[in-house]
Amino acid sequence: MGRIGHALQAGIAALLLASTTAAAAPAHASAGDGHDAPLEASFDWFEYEGSDPADARYAPGPGQFRNPVLKGFYPDPSVVRVGADYYLVNSTFGWFPGIPVFHSRDLVNWTQIGNAIDRADQLDFGRHDLVNGVFAPAIEYHDGLFYITNTCFPACGGNFVLTARDPAGPWSDPAWLPDLAGGIDPSLFFDDDGRAWIVNNDLPEGGQERYPGHRAIWLQEFDAKALRTIGPRRVLLDGGVVPAQKPEYVEGPHLFKKDGWYYLTAAEGGTGEMHQQVVLRSREVTGPYEAWSDNPVLTQRDLPRDRPLPVTSAGHADFVQTQDGDWWAVFLGNRPYPPNTGHFVNTGRETFLMPVRWEDGWPRITAPGERIPWVLDAPALPAGSAPVPTSGSFAVRVGFEGRQLPLEWITVRNPRQRWYRLDGQALHLQARAVGLGKRDNPSFLARRQQHQDALASTVVRFAPRRDGDIAGLAAFQNEDFWYLLAVTRENGAPRVVLDRRDGRRNDEARTGTRLASVPLPAAAAGQPLYLRIRARGAEYDFEYATRQGQWQSLAGRLDGTLLSTAVAGGFTGAVFGLHAARRESPL
Repeated sequence: MGRIGHALQAGIAALLLASTTAAAAPAHASAGDGHDAPLEASFDWFEYEGSDPADARYAPGPGQFRNPVLKGFYPDPSVVRVGADYYLVNSTFGWFPGIPVFHSRDLVNWTQIGNAIDRADQLDFGRHDLVNGVFAPAIEYHDGLFYITNTCFPACGGNFVLTARDPAGPWSDPAWLPDLAGGIDPSLFFDDDGRAWIVNNDLPEGGQERYPGHRAIWLQEFDAKALRTIGPRRVLLDGGVVPAQKPEYVEGPHLFKKDGWYYLTAAEGGTGEMHQQVVLRSREVTGPYEAWSDNPVLTQRDLPRDRPLPVTSAGHADFVQTQDGDWWAVFLGNRPYPPNTGHFVNTGRETFLMPVRWEDGWPRITAPGERIPWVLDAPALPAGSAPVPTSGSFAVRVGFEGRQLPLEWITVRNPRQRWYRLDGQALHLQARAVGLGKRDNPSFLARRQQHQDALASTVVRFAPRRDGDIAGLAAFQNEDFWYLLAVTRENGAPRVVLDRRDGRRNDEARTGTRLASVPLPAAAAGQPLYLRIRARGAEYDFEYATRQGQWQSLAGRLDGTLLSTAVAGGFTGAVFGLHAARRESPL
């Protein structure tokens, strides 16, 4: 799916991540009664580690790689090759910074080099649900310039294009494409003669659906110098490749050219388990396009739902040709955890990689009934590496020794003020009157959950000034579904607590329900408190320690399905993050 400059891009964004010369007041500072002075929570480090059942069962041999190549919430991949370099982008919806940009030399090992939306004034995500924002970016390159076409939905501008000389950034402010108003998922194609074209999803001609989910793929010429669409729009595909079956939500289109044929590829069936990828071709870019009789070229919808270790919902593919002439496809898929209903997914839609086989001039990714492999032979490219692993089992530690966060860290919606800093020794979050349940931008920085079995831990130093001040470690899907393991103050005394929010109607204050609370020594306020959340598929455990390594259980075997999209809705994935908040007024 697809939606929606000049600060240097290193770390996340200078606006948010550069430390200030005049640092915010430390947690013990006070002014008058102390209630008006900034209140901070400090985190010395954050650790993440994870593994999956498939990692133990399927081990890559020499010259092989694991799927997915980008674990965790990295959906809607789009890829482009420039010489021997490959660049890939993904959707981020209402998270900021948006649209991560990855680089690889071998299509397997990916290193994030930037974020295309890294300035708070590029796009305004408002206070909409996190499912809104930037959908399905498409990356292209031509004549020394990189382009990302995208849509920001529902109320932040519509369809747009960004440009950059360096894919690491800075990327331009959006150039809006009003001719595509109402549509989504724009993708750019440069023909051999230099002319450029945009394909995108929109309502069919006349603007009326013949059935729910009826959409069409449209084509319009694009002026790459003026960054605007020109000429008439025309429909290339109405409904899908078999209109009589009433296919839903044809979207995510891409055009590419091979052996004198123009190929149009798109996803059908929505982004759930009925997802599939289809292909058509034409001798003229403007059509007419003929659908392959052996569509779909990629799906898992034809497999038994109770199969072991399933990959589901495969689709939204983008094709790329290597410098040696081989063809590969990146696409999204889900990895549900047991029981094998194909239903519950906390890690979100992820990026997979498979070779493309050509059959009588048509591209094939999976044959009917073929499972997406967990391990397969790598592309015939020089083997690469990535400083931060994105596939298989791994562990990472962020020590906050520098002045900038790693690029993969994200926050909720646009930050409208500077509320955190790094001083070379710790990450400091200003506790503001914005809780995790608010449809706003809380003091919350997060990293994706990338495995079904995962462990996130940190140490926090926080001295609550009044009852309700809180700081700690969260497992978070959106503002309506989360757990928060934290230190707070109750009746004037410090406590470690576990709060949960599991829907829109369970608490009007949107602060969640307190599941557990344990007193801490009075002297513990402001002292290191170790926090740990363990995910085990559908179950989550919550632990704390006042001394490193001496873990105590606060609550265990709690329902983790509330962090799945099946329960929480949307198109994102769960994250682990650091949070701080204060009460709005004294008690």
